[in-house]
Parts: sequence; C-alpha cells; structure tokens
Amino acid sequence: MAYTFIPGLELSRRFYHEAVRPVVRAHFGDLPHTAARIGTGSEVLGFDTARSADHEWGPRLQLFLRPQDVQRHARDLVAALSDELPKTFYGYPTNFAPTADEHVRSMEFTDGPVFHRVDVTSVDVWFAGNVGFDPRSGVTTSDWLATPTQTLAEVTAGAVFHDELGELTAARARLSWYPEQVWRYVLACQWQRISQEEAFVGRCGEVGDELGSAVVAARLAGDLMRLTLLMHRRYPPYRKWLGSAFAQLAFSATISPALTAAIAATTWQDREKHLATAYSAIARLHNELGLTDPLDPSTRTFHDRPFQVLRAERFSQALLAGITDPDLRALPFVGTSRTYADQVRRTRFSSCMMTASTSAPTFFGSGELAISVAAAESAPNSSRAVTSTGTRSTSPDSMRLTRFSRISPNDARSSASRQRSQPITTGAS
Repeated sequence: MAYTFIPGLELSRRFYHEAVRPVVRAHFGDLPHTAARIGTGSEVLGFDTARSADHEWGPRLQLFLRPQDVQRHARDLVAALSDELPKTFYGYPTNFAPTADEHVRSMEFTDGPVFHRVDVTSVDVWFAGNVGFDPRSGVTTSDWLATPTQTLAEVTAGAVFHDELGELTAARARLSWYPEQVWRYVLACQWQRISQEEAFVGRCGEVGDELGSAVVAARLAGDLMRLTLLMHRRYPPYRKWLGSAFAQLAFSATISPALTAAIAATTWQDREKHLATAYSAIARLHNELGLTDPLDPSTRTFHDRPFQVLRAERFSQALLAGITDPDLRALPFVGTSRTYADQVRRTRFSSCMMTASTSAPTFFGSGELAISVAAAESAPNSSRAVTSTGTRSTSPDSMRLTRFSRISPNDARSSASRQRSQPITTGAS
C-alpha cells in the first residue's frame, strides 16, 4: 500500500479531532474523556518512518474514560466507532487485520465495520496493565527501579490531544523524571557498569582477540550513550532507538565521532584511544552537573597494566556519597531493571504482565526485561511483579490487562447487538 507518510503522532492527533471525537459527541454528548497516543510504538518516541506502517502503526489512540463510564459506555462506544469511523483516514485504513503473529495487527482495507485501534479504557487500568502501578497513588523506589526506561519513555513521551479528566496529565507528570536521590543512584550504577569493562578492550586485544575487544568496545559505546541520556534527564529507549535518541542531544556531536571511530577501529590500541576521548568528555559533563565535587576527567592506566581507563568507579563512589536515602543505600549496586537484565540475560519481552495461575514457568517484565519464575503452587491465584528487591504481590485483576487485552470492536458489537436485540454485521478481525 502506498501512502503519503504522516508522522504517527500527527496522524493520531488528526484522527481524534476529525474522526473519533465527532462520533463520541454524536452518541455520548459531552462524555468526559481524555484522548492520547502513549505506550508502545515507534511513533510515540517520534522515531517512526514509512517503514513503521507495516505493523501496529496507523490512525490509533487511547480514549480514557472514568472507571464508572467504562462500565457503562465502553462497549457501546467501541461498537459505534467500529460502525461509523471512516474506512480510510488520509489514505490510511482504519481497520487493523490479523497477521501471522497473533498479537500483532496491521492496517488493511475492509468494506465492513472496522476493527479499529481506539483503545477505550480508564487511566488506572491502563497503568496497571502497561506499567504495573498507578503513579497517581505515589511512586516508590522499587517502582522507579523496576520500571524499564523504555516503559518510562513510552509513558512520558507521545502526546495528549484532549484531557478533560486531567488524570493522565497528572500521572505523566509524576513520572516525568527520577527523584534526585534515585537519579544519583541510577547514574552511579551506570558509571559502575562502565568501570567493570573499560579495561577489557585492551586486555582482549593483548591476547590477540580483536573481535572480543571490538564487542566490548561496542558495549561500552552503548553504555556511554545511555549514561549521557541519563545525565541529560532523558529516559534511554531500548537498543533499536538508542542511537536515534542519543543523536537528538546537542552533546552527541561532541562524542559521536569518537564513539564511531572506536567501533570502526581494527586495533585495540585505536579503540582504546577513541574511547578515552569519549570518557573524558562525559566526565567533564558530569562535573558540569554539579552533583559531586569536580573529578579529574583524564584517563590513566589500569593499576599496573598498560590499558587506558577512566577509572569510572570514582564517579560511582562520589555519587553514592551524596545519597542519603537509607532504602537506596541498602540496595545492591545493580541499578534499574534494564541495567540488571542486560548484565544477567538479554531478552526482549514486549510490555506485559501475566498472572501466575498455572504451575508452568511464567514471564514477568516489560521493555527488555524478562525474568522467568515458577508460579507459586501455594498461591495459584496471585500474580507477582518484579521489583529491584524481589517481588511484590499484586491482585490478578489489576494485572490481567496487557497491551493485547482490549475490548475488540467485534466483541463490543456483539454485546451492543444483544442489548439492542438487533443483528449487526460483524466486520473483519
């Protein structure tokens, strides 16, 4: 299908104002609601291109109602939208058809009622299913550290088109950035992570393992990019969009040449030299933040070995010295769930939380965090959400909604049909 590409957020904004809102008003009058496009999807972060249109992209948004209005109106509203939304919008189909992946849909023209992607829900249910907690009730240290930065970026980016309820704006504001003490801890852990591998570029090369040296250098480049984003108070996205987010920083022009040269280098000595340039530049940026007393940004040898390193643990220790929160000081030195998972096991797992209702292993997590746990036989009806210090019990009802748990237009039409005692043709799904 050929389209004139419109960035997804702009397409969704137009879709709400020109197509969705008129249907809401026609059938439900001044029903209080909030309209937004947040959550998963490259368009939420502003990185979508025409390529993105091949799956889970198109005229779509979330429509948030008050909990009592979800119970009263959600199914009828979804059905009305299915019946009355235009089949196409600025050339894009409003119908989303199944693909080979049962959890993924893509735009496809239809002559019948559309299976649209206007997700009707409430703020509390959406946050329970997509984040794991409702920030309006407060955000604990465990919440901050257990939530991947990708998820935080998805919630705080995107766009709100209409917020008559005010709840979503308040929730997003609560998650706009880490509290100062948590920020210090996250930065300290990222510096510590770099310190653990900065000498390996030279050590691998010294034993003739140039490939291994290159792999370590690439990992360090990614870690430095994440650190830089954190220092600029930007939630680092997962690896597909890490470079794109990093490039948006004005500071990236300072170290991108060095990082690019380090990755392209064919000898460990050249990799080390270019990384040293980047280390020192980021160390100077750290000093500009004023979170600690100024530290020497120059590199030096790694103990008595001839490898040039920053000794990044110096920055970790200085940041930790400024942490007064006893809960943070008592935590293991692993950082956020994203940092921990990347050290232990690299597995991408789309945002979801599943109830531990069987004895089979169950996956919990979001973003790139995936931790396999066995369901507790003694509590078959409970579910658990991973936190930085273990697990917290969560009622199954609050966690059962995932990104793919939604009232479908076909289900809504069936319900509305029964209520009106009128047969309604079911569209493609």
